[in-house]
Amino acid sequence: MTLVALQPQIHQGTLNAKGFRFAIVASRWNDSLVSRLVAGALDALSELSGDENAVEVFRVPGSFEIPLCALKAAESGKFDAVICLGVIIRGQTPHFEYIATEVARGIGEAGMKTGVPLLFGVITAENVDQAIDRAGVKLGNKGFEAATAAVELVNLYQEAFGEKPRAAALA
Repeated sequence: MTLVALQPQIHQGTLNAKGFRFAIVASRWNDSLVSRLVAGALDALSELSGDENAVEVFRVPGSFEIPLCALKAAESGKFDAVICLGVIIRGQTPHFEYIATEVARGIGEAGMKTGVPLLFGVITAENVDQAIDRAGVKLGNKGFEAATAAVELVNLYQEAFGEKPRAAALA
């Protein structure tokens, strides 16, 4: 018996934001940290050649409100990807589990419902120091990482499945 090595075609998105439109949905709760995530996402989109006026930022009261606003942004047809940013820090009550679980579920469901990439850049941290580390002070910026992943996905979907950028459809 002869074994045949498979030679699959591998698809991977490029990192070029030109021609695409992005929504950023960000919580105002823990704003000193979330603002760093938003700045990181904007830096990534700029570094990856995002077009001027190709990004809209929607600020919602807390992380719990992110999924519905992200769903509305995705359903609007104006955006190629939605970047969801927030910070949830564990406290003394089970509130953390409820909020973190529902935010993750809601973002995932919105992406599945619309077919628009929704990126999870919501920090879920045990304490403030851990959240600070993940908001760009020491270990990197999760907003930058989520925006970079959004750019990679929209390019992958365009290259592999022929999806046209929303910006082109709106022109």
